[in-house]
Amino acid sequence: MLNFIFQSGVQQIPNQDVSGLLFDKYQKQVEQHHLQKDPAQLDVLNHLQVLLSNVVNSLQFENLSRAKRILSQFPESCKSIYIHGDVGRGKSMLMDLFYEACPFQQKRRVHFHAFMLEVHEFVHQWRKQNRTGDMIMTMAKEIRASTKLLCFDEFHVTDIADAMILGRLFSQLFALDVVMVITSNRHPKDLYQNGLQRDLFLPFIDLLQEYCLTLDLPARKDYRLQHLHALQTRYYFPIDDQADKFIQNSFDELTAYAPQIPGKLEIKGREISLSAVHGDLVLSSFQELCEQPLGSSDYLELASEFTTLILSDIPRMSSKKRNEAKRFSTLIDALYEHKVKLICTAEVAPDELYLEGDGAFEFKRTVSRLIEMQSERYLQSNHISE
Repeated sequence: MLNFIFQSGVQQIPNQDVSGLLFDKYQKQVEQHHLQKDPAQLDVLNHLQVLLSNVVNSLQFENLSRAKRILSQFPESCKSIYIHGDVGRGKSMLMDLFYEACPFQQKRRVHFHAFMLEVHEFVHQWRKQNRTGDMIMTMAKEIRASTKLLCFDEFHVTDIADAMILGRLFSQLFALDVVMVITSNRHPKDLYQNGLQRDLFLPFIDLLQEYCLTLDLPARKDYRLQHLHALQTRYYFPIDDQADKFIQNSFDELTAYAPQIPGKLEIKGREISLSAVHGDLVLSSFQELCEQPLGSSDYLELASEFTTLILSDIPRMSSKKRNEAKRFSTLIDALYEHKVKLICTAEVAPDELYLEGDGAFEFKRTVSRLIEMQSERYLQSNHISE
C-alpha cells in the first residue's frame, strides 16, 4: 500500500472559526523570537489565511446532508497556491503554519521528491499486476479518497518521465477538487528549464498557472543564512553531552522549530533513510550516510536536492574505517561542489578525523574543504541544484 493511500471516508470537520488563526500563530512565533516580522511573508500569509477559511468551509459543506446543502450557501472556490522564492525566505515556515492550522485529517504534507517516488511505485505495481483501465485517473481517485489538501515542499522537475506523468495526474487532481499548496525555488515558467522535450511540458505549466495563485516571496533577507551566521560554531566537537543539544538547536533555529519528520531518497532502486527532512534542509547522521554502501551518485543526488545538511556523530576514523573515510570524503566533495551548507558534530577537529590508513594523504583535501565550508565566503555562495 502506498503512503498516499490513507483510510478513506467522511471525516468530521470542527465547526470552528479559523479567521485570523495564521496571523495569531505567526505573531506568537515573533513574540518568542523564533521569527522576525517580514512584510513579504505577511502578504503570502494573508493569501494562505483566505485559503484556510475556504478549505474548511468547503469540507464542512461536503459533510452536510443533501437537504442541508440545498439550503446552504455554496462555499467559495479553493484556488491552490504556488509560492516561489530564493532559499531561506521562509516558504517552508509559512507552509508549516498553514498545514498545522488545518483542523482536519484529510491533508498531507510531503517533499515532492518523495511523492514522485510513490507515484512511480504505483505505476510499477499497476503494470506488474497487469491492471486495466485508466491508471492515472485511478491514482488520482485513490489520492482524493483520503486527501483534500496536498502540500508539496521543494517542487521541481528534472526528469522527462516525471514531466509526462505530472500533466495528467495534476489535471485529474484539480478536477477532483484536490487543493494544493506548493513551494519552489522557481517560478512555474522556469520549471524544467532546458529539459529534454520541454515543449511537451509546457501544457503542464499552463495548468499550474490556471489552477494556482502564483505568489513571489521576495523577502529582504535570507533568514537561514542569518541563522547560520548566528550559530557560534557550525563544526561542533567533541561529541559530549551537549552535542545532541547542538544538533537539535541548529535544526530548531533553521526551521523555526518545525517537527522532525523522517524522509528518504530513492536512487536507482536504493533507499537512503534520513532522520528528518524539512523543505530543502535535511538532518542525518554519519551512520546513515557513511556506514551504508553509498556512492558518488547517491551523494550527488543528496547535494542537488538539499541546500543545508545537519550531520551528527562524525567519528575519528582509523585504518579499519577506511571505507567509511572514503565515503565521507566523497560526501564532502559532493556537498562542496553543490555549495551545500553543512552543520555537524564530530568526535575531533577536522585535521584529526583520519590520520592513518588508505587514502589518509588524500583526506587532507577533505579537511581543507571542511574548514573552507565554515567560511563567510562559502556561506554566501549560492546552492547549485544541478
